[in-house]
Amino acid sequence: MTTQTLTITAPDDWHIHLRDNQALDTTVPHAASSFHRVICMPNLTPPVKTTEQAVAYRKRILTALAKANISDDRKANFDPRMVLYLTDHTMPDEIAVAKTSGIVSAVKLYPAGATTNSADGVTDILGRSSVFEAMQKHGIPLLVHGEVTHADVDIFDREKRFLDEILSVIIKNFPKLKVVMEHITTADAADFCLAQADNIAATITPQHLLFNRNHLLVGGVKPHFYCLPILKRERHQKRLLEVATSGNPKFFLGTDSAPHATHTKEAACGCAGCYSAPHALPLYATAFESVNALDKLENFASIFGAKFYELPINTNTITLVKKEQVIANNYPYLDGKTLTPLLAGQTLAWSLHE
Repeated sequence: MTTQTLTITAPDDWHIHLRDNQALDTTVPHAASSFHRVICMPNLTPPVKTTEQAVAYRKRILTALAKANISDDRKANFDPRMVLYLTDHTMPDEIAVAKTSGIVSAVKLYPAGATTNSADGVTDILGRSSVFEAMQKHGIPLLVHGEVTHADVDIFDREKRFLDEILSVIIKNFPKLKVVMEHITTADAADFCLAQADNIAATITPQHLLFNRNHLLVGGVKPHFYCLPILKRERHQKRLLEVATSGNPKFFLGTDSAPHATHTKEAACGCAGCYSAPHALPLYATAFESVNALDKLENFASIFGAKFYELPINTNTITLVKKEQVIANNYPYLDGKTLTPLLAGQTLAWSLHE
């Protein structure tokens, strides 16, 4: 019997966390094994706030890539794209410097306290007007973690409140600003994106296509399903799957793959983040196949994001094969510790062709 294969243009990951220093020895080869370009999140300790810091961070990533045990072809094609962390002190002049660097592709808005290492995030979002004007002028996209962080707002409602109270105001005041609604999790966010002009787009993670809050909570709390924004109701999961597989260029791939050492996930106060980089493409293939939409995967993974960022479409390819794989139970990570991936020890129907 002939094995089913799917060859697509090499994909890009428009939202990934690689962390820094020793962590890069694990995360960089995992990302480079699947993706050509990756948008590298800047919420390090300390954050990547300037172009100079972004250039230095990219050098550390490429140093880890050089010693990675992956093919020379994968190394040659891997292109980390950098992001600046927007703070209350970011100046418009920094945006001009970022534009001329050739390696900074976006600026990231984290509301203070919204997720991992976001303490330096913006406290007065609408006070960043001069920076947004500079970004609009230079064509630098704003990437938003779309949640309010008020203590009195239910965690399942924080994305909707952000759309209504913050993002709608930014879009109204800066109508030409490119915005990526990162890792959207609700039907509200999907429909909000669809209602906007073409300069507003969204990334969707594999976990929000495949899972909902029942997977996180029923039968006991599953720490490796815990991410921010948190998994929502099944109806939201289904709506995300609909728009991801619709062929609409507003929606494209962003894994939000986020490594945390196993002992920090499986803890009394576990860290937020799902680690999917090594098997992200098989996860997406599983999601798309579930609604008979494998023919839509290439555009979502490889075409729409590049066009939105005004970057060339990749010329190399990658092949998925309908061959079962058992996801690793863990990977070595940080001083002899381990990193547990999403769906560790479970079987996926798809694999990457080596």
